Amino acid sequence: ERLRNRYGLDDPLPVQYLNWAGDLVRGDWGISFNTGRPVLALIGERLPTTLLLTGLAFGLTLLLAFPIGILAATRRYSVFDYLSTGVAFFGIAVPSFWLALMLLYVFTYTLGWLPSVGLTDPRQDHAGWAGVWDRIRHLLMPVTVLALASTAGLTRYVRAAMLDAVGQDFVRTARSKGLRERAVVVGHALKNAAIPIVTVLALEIPDLFIGAVITESVFAISGMGRLFVESANLRDYPVLMGVLMLASLLVIASNLIADVVYGLLDPRISYK
Repeated sequence: ERLRNRYGLDDPLPVQYLNWAGDLVRGDWGISFNTGRPVLALIGERLPTTLLLTGLAFGLTLLLAFPIGILAATRRYSVFDYLSTGVAFFGIAVPSFWLALMLLYVFTYTLGWLPSVGLTDPRQDHAGWAGVWDRIRHLLMPVTVLALASTAGLTRYVRAAMLDAVGQDFVRTARSKGLRERAVVVGHALKNAAIPIVTVLALEIPDLFIGAVITESVFAISGMGRLFVESANLRDYPVLMGVLMLASLLVIASNLIADVVYGLLDPRISYK
């Protein structure tokens, strides 16, 4: 009975919801059942690690997907196009946990090149370039696993959007004027193909955040994904709700950013 009074479970559901929403706005996301600490404090400790992991994976996705997708579209039905399509389908189909285990088996247990868990080696001196190199070695496999599916999917979207753009009349007009192929592709075709690509990018950001659940669990990285799994195993509902709320806010923010970028890419789009 004391617990029901403490958590307001005796109140009507609308009142419970309003109390919860008010606490959420004030920064009171509840107390962890397991540790007795505020949920926001736990999230604040784990969030930087996940942001580093997903940020690097997102950067790697952009670095690979755009050049590969553009080249595949401009060289349609070439060997490169077929090869990139096959690799992309493999990246989309392969389970991330299986890929993570295979990378661990090859590069850690067989070759011994890369560390298997965590982000740093506690025995390593973290000062100077030695610490930077140690962090890079720990990040290589998790970032690769997290970025593979996103890179594969985005590559296909970039290729499809570019194929649609290069077949338009304005591209043929630009080529007939004698413009260099690079100027035609980057300055005209890519700019007009960017809007559907931005839509996909807005979805990739929360997808990477969700994908960190598996990646951080396999590589024993203390981030938001591992916090979610630990809380689920312990039935720590306040922490689970906090992590899910943060993921929901990330989805909303990503779509809001995409809407703003639409207006920057195409001045004809107005939100009046």
